[in-house]
Amino acid sequence: MRQPHFRLLCAAAVIAPLAACGGSDDGLPQLSAATPAALLSCTDLASKISYANTAITAAELVPTGTLKVAGKDVPEHCRLTGRMFQRVSPVDGQSYAIGFEMRLPRNWNGRFFYQANGGIDGSVVTATGVIGGAGWLDNALNKGFAVLSSDAGHGRPAPFFGLDPQARLDYGYQAVGKLTPMAKSAIQTAYGKVPDRSYIGGCSNGGRHAMVAAARYADQYDGVMAGDPGTRLPLAAIANIAGAQGYASLATTPSDPATGFTQAERTLVSRAVLAKCDALDGAIDGMVQNNAACQAAFDLDRDVPTCSGARDGSCLSAAQKTTIDGLFKGARTSTGTKFYTSFPYDAGLNTNDWANWKFRNSLNLDSGAVGFIWQVPPESPSGFNGPSFTLTGNVDSMLAKVQATNATFTESALSFMLPPDYGNLPVLKNRGAKLMVYHGTSDPIFSSDDTVAWYETLRRNNGNAASDFARLYLVPGMNHCVGGPSTDQFDMLEALVGWVERGHAPDSVIASARGPGNPGGANADVPADWSANRTRPLCAYPQVAQYKGTGSLEDAANFSCR
Repeated sequence: MRQPHFRLLCAAAVIAPLAACGGSDDGLPQLSAATPAALLSCTDLASKISYANTAITAAELVPTGTLKVAGKDVPEHCRLTGRMFQRVSPVDGQSYAIGFEMRLPRNWNGRFFYQANGGIDGSVVTATGVIGGAGWLDNALNKGFAVLSSDAGHGRPAPFFGLDPQARLDYGYQAVGKLTPMAKSAIQTAYGKVPDRSYIGGCSNGGRHAMVAAARYADQYDGVMAGDPGTRLPLAAIANIAGAQGYASLATTPSDPATGFTQAERTLVSRAVLAKCDALDGAIDGMVQNNAACQAAFDLDRDVPTCSGARDGSCLSAAQKTTIDGLFKGARTSTGTKFYTSFPYDAGLNTNDWANWKFRNSLNLDSGAVGFIWQVPPESPSGFNGPSFTLTGNVDSMLAKVQATNATFTESALSFMLPPDYGNLPVLKNRGAKLMVYHGTSDPIFSSDDTVAWYETLRRNNGNAASDFARLYLVPGMNHCVGGPSTDQFDMLEALVGWVERGHAPDSVIASARGPGNPGGANADVPADWSANRTRPLCAYPQVAQYKGTGSLEDAANFSCR
């Protein structure tokens, strides 16, 4: 069940205290900074923590250096594992629980971080806490946060949990609502006080979880960080299925959609985009900063050669141009109604990540999620074939089924997966909480255009003052959460804490490339002619990074947000 909202007043702090009465320059409340505390105990916490419908299965002290981040030792901390709401499904007969782990640092900074994991969840990954993008040089745990990770209510990373209606709801939104107060209660037992400030963050489906928290649980979280959010995930997945069908119609090998738009052809298009758009920000540097201007400037039919003979990677056929451009403009039903947004043409279309989402995940991951997690009724597991479902399935039927309900599945996928009324967010705004969203413009599965459209709605609904509490940062060239020819390494969490607790609104966040030798891991998509540690400002939308006209193209200091 969703946890009840609490009005947080200056006179009495409930769960997380506000600052003293007063507001920031924008008229919104200014939240006070967290204060540190030391861990009181660890190995006896399994017997000390008592919370309804919760079993703590282990509590162990993890010595300094057991975990490392970019080669550096993560300090000593306590690891708790447990389960909530253990049950046997009356529908499919399987055992379910919300599995979790918490990592509690010896020297705590007074903050809680909910690590929202991606994909279809199903496993409890190490609770270290993402900081944004390929932010592998640090993590929330290393910064001193108490961090929680969960499997979102099912213990297997496979879509068949969707046969159980409660597991669907836990995955969609209820696991966050159940875990959050439990984690705060456990923190109080471990440190003698509840967290002063609470944050949630993740990318992909983790970004969707974060957006859900901003809409449903804004009374519980002071700062929300959402990366490449799959906010309309069921529709995006069906759009990707429609895309696979489109690419398969062009394929030289019908069972392999990748042969409908080969890497050589994708490289051709990426180079054509750069030829038309690279200089729009004042610098020819292999990056498209002014994404909106690029979409107006680039035309696939005009700017890419049309094949007069066989396809050889130097041209696109007329059929390719029609189909591919149609997919970039947004997936449509059989009657021509657009049901998912457009994708921007960008420089990162020729990467392995782009191909993996368009040509492989569409055949397996998307088919399983649509067929079992979101459709009503779900498909039968017996004889289910993911590639066949994708390549021969009826998109109109899929769309109808993800909006359907019945006596067993009483909430549709478009209800339990999407954040309600997320174009307004009044609770988040009025209590002084903040939201930072980032999105790669070469994301092949969740379009940055969809996130831009959401933010424009938020701006309209808040008198064009949404930037007082929510900001969007587009990451040029970045694929899904990481990678692509991009500066994909940045610390969004540090900026979020500064905004929430000190009122420092982040007009930009500095991002760097991950070339050869990067201590967090190199990005193979970084072009050879870039500096290995190129930096750029990620500008708060609608501003874009513009070259100042002098200085090295590898240094963010020579770019400004305009």
